[in-house]
Amino acid sequence: MRVVKVTGFGGPEVLVPGEAPDPVAGPGQVVVEVSVAGVTFVETQIRRGVDRWHDRPALPYVPGGTVAGRVASAGEGVDPGWSGRRVIADVGESGGFAERAVAVVENLIPVPEGLGLPEAVALHTDGSTASGLVEGARIRPGEWVLVEAAGGGVGSLLVQLARAAGARVVGAARGARKLDLVRGLGAEAVVDYSEPGWTDRVREATDGAGPDVVFDGVGGEIGRAAFEVTADDGRFSVHGASSGEVTAIDPVRARRHGVEVIGIDQLFGFGPKMRHWAERVMSEAVAGRIRPVIGQTFPLERAADAHAAIESRSALGKTLLLI
Repeated sequence: MRVVKVTGFGGPEVLVPGEAPDPVAGPGQVVVEVSVAGVTFVETQIRRGVDRWHDRPALPYVPGGTVAGRVASAGEGVDPGWSGRRVIADVGESGGFAERAVAVVENLIPVPEGLGLPEAVALHTDGSTASGLVEGARIRPGEWVLVEAAGGGVGSLLVQLARAAGARVVGAARGARKLDLVRGLGAEAVVDYSEPGWTDRVREATDGAGPDVVFDGVGGEIGRAAFEVTADDGRFSVHGASSGEVTAIDPVRARRHGVEVIGIDQLFGFGPKMRHWAERVMSEAVAGRIRPVIGQTFPLERAADAHAAIESRSALGKTLLLI
């Protein structure tokens, strides 16, 4: 079968098309005929060898942790009713950039009728993460919410979920294309955080008080600046570091302003609820209340281009491989 392998740690060029034997389902496992594979920013950092949150995989390896397709075969002990079903599968930390992938049956989620497989993948991990972040931040109707990286996969869903919770949203992103997208998703105000004085515009949008909730997926200078503009007695929720640096907040300063810092370690507790959140956001999408944003798709052989698009910050919403 066709696969894409990471042959060394480095730039997107280390993603090389190749061949591998067809996988065989073991006890409690299924083989999924892959139609769509998700691509994440974290996977680009693992490929570069700079991610601090995951062990380095042994080379060569096939990247990709989330796929969607039909169950092609099932191993011993698996209910035969799974055969032929459309599913999202969590295949672990590798193995998804391939025509077929093995998954444990407990890691399958049926895709509801009325939802396409690309949309399901776009919602699965990002939608679950966004749901957990919104739940943890305890958004109240009428509050102002600042979403960093609002044009990305998680950010675009955070905008919609915050709006659904009754919040007024400021979407922060880089460039006119992303700002137009975020405005179309329901953000009441948008700011370009690549421009000087962007936090002044956040204050202006929030009538001088600053946002009650900040979702920080960027970190670095942007994350620190966003913390400084957070309203007194607000919540500052950290979930990413696309800048390469997790936002470090002085706890004394946070206490002085009554700001609750919800650290990036919150993500470690999301696991048991991810399935529930994924099923919920897919149902919301079928009902038309949430729209996953798929900004760009690539064939399997162009996985390197997909990684390059994400790393260049040019990607809108979710990036997918269509196989």
